Amino acid sequence: MKTLGTFLIASAALMAQGGLNPARLGAPPTDTWPTYNGDYSGRRYSTLSKINQSNINSLTLAWVYRANGAPGGGGGFGGRISATPVEVNGVLYFTMPDHAWAVDARTGREVWHYAWTSHGGDHIGNRGAGVYGNWLYFETPDCNLVSLNLKDGKERWHKPICDLDQYYFGSMAPLVVKNHIITGVSGDDLDRPGYIESHDPETGDLQWRWYTVPQKMGDAGSESWPSEEAMKHGGGMTWLTPTYDPELNMIYVPTGNPQPVIAGKARPGANLFTASVVALNPDTGKMQWYFQSSPHDTHDWDATQTPVLFDGEINGQKRKLVAQASRNGYFFVLDRATGKNLASAEYVKINWSKGVDAKGSPIPNPAKEPQLDGALVSPNQGGGTNWPPPTYDPDTGLFYVSASRAFSVYYIYDPSDKPEGWGGNDRGGWGETMIQAIDYKTGKVKWSHKWEDGGRSGLLSTAGKLLFAGDGSGNLVALDPANGNPLWHANLGSSVTNGPITYELDGTQYLVVAAGDTLFGFAMLR
Repeated sequence: MKTLGTFLIASAALMAQGGLNPARLGAPPTDTWPTYNGDYSGRRYSTLSKINQSNINSLTLAWVYRANGAPGGGGGFGGRISATPVEVNGVLYFTMPDHAWAVDARTGREVWHYAWTSHGGDHIGNRGAGVYGNWLYFETPDCNLVSLNLKDGKERWHKPICDLDQYYFGSMAPLVVKNHIITGVSGDDLDRPGYIESHDPETGDLQWRWYTVPQKMGDAGSESWPSEEAMKHGGGMTWLTPTYDPELNMIYVPTGNPQPVIAGKARPGANLFTASVVALNPDTGKMQWYFQSSPHDTHDWDATQTPVLFDGEINGQKRKLVAQASRNGYFFVLDRATGKNLASAEYVKINWSKGVDAKGSPIPNPAKEPQLDGALVSPNQGGGTNWPPPTYDPDTGLFYVSASRAFSVYYIYDPSDKPEGWGGNDRGGWGETMIQAIDYKTGKVKWSHKWEDGGRSGLLSTAGKLLFAGDGSGNLVALDPANGNPLWHANLGSSVTNGPITYELDGTQYLVVAAGDTLFGFAMLR
């Protein structure tokens, strides 16, 4: 591991070459969008306001780029752009499974395209890339971390991050923190423990790894598992990008569901640290605190939704906060220094919980556990929300999330004492979908904007008093963040499949969003 002095010298050399200054990752995005969520906080809020309520109806389509060389064309999960593009020095970098692109952020013209030679893995989606200096990093479905040169897309190196033979795969957008490239793993098909790890940005060498489940009895959290055998199956995948507080030097890692997924008979207990938000020291990987949102989950509600960081006031006291709208239908607000729960509230109506305990964690209702003859549960398997990123607007003090109110009937297929795989399944469909605007101080929904045809996209809020989202009819929509009233829309021909971003170049503010295999660039052209 390199010393801090070595890191600073290396960073200075990279900056001289025109690469990304790591300090930009902690600042609100303006002329860049340098990391998955725009900055470390996960707020997806932009201070730009040249596009605003007074002129939104003049917003014009400036360019279109179709990434139709990737597997699946425009159909299926593998052929859609789930990634949030990263914009650095006037170039957009984005990914799809096994592929990375650079396109001009002003014109949409392709700069380069890199194709990884795949050896398999799950191609369900890829969330994007991370940038450090002059280098780009992304994960492949067959368990590799690949580093490319920003300028020409040439491969520098690749390093294994998981074992494809154990049905892991890579899909997380790496997080860059100081001299650490933070990566996570995906995979529910074969019962294995999840983990998150850090790699050297220059060599790719492993710096540390933290498992989301204890590795042996006596480890922290092992009391929530019945045996070491159960922990070896574990679960808790880490497939969504963490957030980071530079002042506290903590990364906030959202973890996935325990395994076996549906049949939990062989793993009685809370199953820490699955379905949790966990604070780690990014230099060592050591856990600082945790909060579990779904103890002993049996509904496939991984809690990998973005932990959003902001400073606010609770009961008259100023606090450093982290908030999450979790897949299980609950909204949580925590003190991000200590993990203490400050609020737990339903943001969609649910029926699986009997309330919350003294620590703010939900209390599962045994009657809503999967049954041989089925149990009707809300939210459904897709969750009250899913992976599409939320946004927090400091001007309104509201947390916005793409939400759903629906039901699934959960069945047990494997009633044995040691079920394997999922051990069951669910049957159900989508119900009503909406944008929920949540008052973080109370957890109450201030307003709700329902979509007639479904739709759960990533969100973006701006100082132009705009909230951008995608509906179920192929429209990119701008809403008033104060009340949810629609202000503008543009039909993209397909539903929004990522989180919109915005940036300003040469005095022009751009808005970029993906639908299917296509990127759309909007601008207020002069």
